[in-house]
Amino acid sequence: MASEHTVGFEPADELAKDREGVRRRFWIKLKRVAAKLPFAEELLAAYYCAFDRQTPRHVQAALLGAMAYFILPFDFVPDMLPVLGFTDDAAVLATAIRMVASHILPEHRDAARAALQRGIEDADPGEAGA
Repeated sequence: MASEHTVGFEPADELAKDREGVRRRFWIKLKRVAAKLPFAEELLAAYYCAFDRQTPRHVQAALLGAMAYFILPFDFVPDMLPVLGFTDDAAVLATAIRMVASHILPEHRDAARAALQRGIEDADPGEAGA
């Protein structure tokens, strides 16, 4: 019998260990679904916090895990479902943010707002060599 480890499923905890993979796949998915995300600003603030070198490792790990869940193609509630599709992603992200809220700094939130104002297509720091 196949398990999630053998049929194209990538558990979030394994994916979260690949920082560059999370970064790359995060932007691909965000660009595809940003218009449907009521929590895009929080997600981006968490992203900037997770990739900030000043952020403690345990905080980075929690946020990378939440972002890994967001980018997984198969999760508890499929993202293609209208209205409900991102509720599980939002719940995972909200839980991670509550756990590490004091580490998401005003500059992370400012960067998220600025990225949204510029437009997601131009906001990928990985493309700029960050």
